[in-house]
Order: sequence, then structure tokens, then C-alpha cells
Amino acid sequence: MSRRILVVEDDAETLEFISKGFEAQGYVVETATNGRDGLYLATDGGMDALILDRMLPELDGLAVVQSVRAAGINTPILLLTAMSAVDERVRGLRAGADDYLVKPFSFQELHARIEALMRRPQDHTESRVLTCADLTMDLERRSVTRAGRTLVLTPREFQILEFFLRRVNRVITRTMLLEGIWDYNFDPHTNIIDVHISKLRRELDGPGEPQLIKTVRSAGYILSDAG
Repeated sequence: MSRRILVVEDDAETLEFISKGFEAQGYVVETATNGRDGLYLATDGGMDALILDRMLPELDGLAVVQSVRAAGINTPILLLTAMSAVDERVRGLRAGADDYLVKPFSFQELHARIEALMRRPQDHTESRVLTCADLTMDLERRSVTRAGRTLVLTPREFQILEFFLRRVNRVITRTMLLEGIWDYNFDPHTNIIDVHISKLRRELDGPGEPQLIKTVRSAGYILSDAG
């Protein structure tokens, strides 16, 4: 199975240089040119390694690293930077990066470092059980329970709920749902999201149980464990 790597770099020439190098080594390469898009891809799961430029538009590399680690994701991260000061390297490592490489660099060294990072045993493996309050999703068994009762979900409902469970207590916008679930990069101006959320809520919330997926006015939805 091909290894997947995410490269977040705003310099087009450097991005192409890295991407072509890893693709030639048999990797599947995902790319982003700003920190916001990079964070979205990094937290969507399934990456074997992340390569982040230190200075990125919209959200800098350190902020992306901190957010990835705060989300409980332990994927190896290598930071690229034009700044060689020791203090700068220490900041990156303390933010949660696993390694640091100063520009300019050879692809051979970058590749060797990434291979070494992926050989390291990780402190935590990605959980195959997702929870929020009394809701539990078992990704291996493809089952969902709430307060001990088994929920019957369609494949799409399961996909939507997993999307929320990976982002507990975070606001999920309609754009995020359209891109992440339906692979739309535009708003089709239909009520497709409302219909699916409504059906999912009816299955999730039994009599007397607090609503788990709440509407955030003018923003989207949130799966909250606050009750």
C-alpha cells in the first residue's frame, strides 16, 4: 500500500521539487499552499508524514503543528525553514514537530529524514474508537451506540457522524461538510446538508436525551460533549 505524505509549502518551485521527488519514490503526495488548507488536510487523517514550511500564509507552520498535536494526531512532522537560528529550531520542536530541516536542502536528505521518522515507533496509535459524551463509534466494527443502545445509520450518516466525532467541540461549517462529505468545492444551494443532519439527529437523540449536534447560528453545527 502506498504511503501518503502531505506537503504544505507556499513556494511553487519548492512544492513541485518535493512533490515530484516523493512521487518518484512511490508516495501518494497531497499538497497545500497555505496553513489553513494544510491544517484541514492534516486533521482529516490517513497521512503517514507531514512536511510543513515554517512561514505560511493564513496560518503559520508552528500554529499548524500545535493544532495537529492538540487534535491528538501523532503523525510525524518535519518543519522546513529558511531560519537557521537554534532558538527557532527549538520553538518548532517544542510546538510538536519531530524534525527540522533548513533551506536549501537536498531531496536525498529530506527523504532520508522522513523515512527515519516513519520508522520510529509512535507513542500513540490513532484510535479506532471515537467518543463524545455517551456516544461511541467503533470504526473497526462500523457500529455506533449511544447510552448502550445501538444506532442504525446509513453509510452516509455514518460518514457524517465520523466527520463530527473527529472534530468534537469544533464548529463545522457547511463548506467543510460539502467539501469533506460530498466533495463539492461550491455550494449547490440545496438543502442536502439540512436533510441529512435532521435524519441523523432523529437517530442520535432518544426521548429525554440532550441533543448532541447543535446548530450554531450563521456558522454551521457543532457536536458537543457539554450536554
